Amino acid sequence: MRAAACALLLTGAALLAGCEGGPDVAGGHGTGPHPRNGGGPTQGYYKVGQPYQIDGVTYTPAVDYNYDETGIASWYGTNFTGKITANGELYDMNEVTAAHRTLPMPSLVRVTNLDNGRTIVVRLNDRGPYARGRILDMSRRGAQLLGYEKTGTAKVRVQIMARESMILAAAAKQGQLTVDVAGLDNENPALPPGTPTYTRPGAPTATPLPPPRYQPPPQQVAAAEAQAEAQTGAPVPVAVPTVSEKTLIQQDMPQQTVKGSDVGGRFLPAPVATYQKVRPSAIYVQAGAFGVEENAQRLKAKLAGVGRTDIYVANVDGKMFYRVRVGPVANVDQADELLNRVVGAGANGAKIVVN
Repeated sequence: MRAAACALLLTGAALLAGCEGGPDVAGGHGTGPHPRNGGGPTQGYYKVGQPYQIDGVTYTPAVDYNYDETGIASWYGTNFTGKITANGELYDMNEVTAAHRTLPMPSLVRVTNLDNGRTIVVRLNDRGPYARGRILDMSRRGAQLLGYEKTGTAKVRVQIMARESMILAAAAKQGQLTVDVAGLDNENPALPPGTPTYTRPGAPTATPLPPPRYQPPPQQVAAAEAQAEAQTGAPVPVAVPTVSEKTLIQQDMPQQTVKGSDVGGRFLPAPVATYQKVRPSAIYVQAGAFGVEENAQRLKAKLAGVGRTDIYVANVDGKMFYRVRVGPVANVDQADELLNRVVGAGANGAKIVVN
């Protein structure tokens, strides 16, 4: 395959609407027979796709260039190499690619191992994973770079690289899966025709939103956090930011050039890991998130017999959300067990998160 050096630039965020292709097929590491065995093109195409179900949960693919989520990643390898991915590419476990349930394909995401700080750029070209408690299924090479090939899973943060994904999407809609942007001005790159412009929402408001009425005094919060940390070994956050989370995300994603190669008509990020500073993190099961506090309180009461359940408050683009979380737990095995109990208690949309 031809390999020509090229690079793509990341700045800010983007909004792009589109939905092409038929129903998605979803795959996952270690979940039995894999459906990606049909014919069709091998260079792939741009795809968002239609809603589909895994284990009774409906996932709706959508363009979301503000995506930033934590959870557990797995990986898949030998049994799937050479099969067709959800957007028509050939899966190669030695390339830095991954399966995601809802983001457009192709997109580029930045994945950080929250235990060791290793960070890589990954091309999304598949749907999955199958396992309810996972948010990303990495190729074997990606798992190696992130340092979790042997353990099988890792706590990760997945952030879409908005501008880079915009460039790939715009090119793909014109029949190209890669863009030769070598030599672009790092401060003001040219974009393919038809690429939309967009400014990430969530600028700080002039007047911060008032805290929820049940927010305890700062001294009480500090004492509770110290007690919980002493008991569990992991901090328990009480999040009521005065600026939106997406604003904080924007500040955390500085402009950078992403290096890679044109391989068989596709842009593939370079298989290189960098390092970020990470802090101690804990695993929770998020049973639900609500815009109405009373709904969160009802779910919390329903889960009283499952385990320690708390409500965490977040301001997302000026709107308050009440997240019902159970935990923390010490490891992925315990998280999987707790997730099953929470789902069994009626919270079918529950998921594992890392805080």
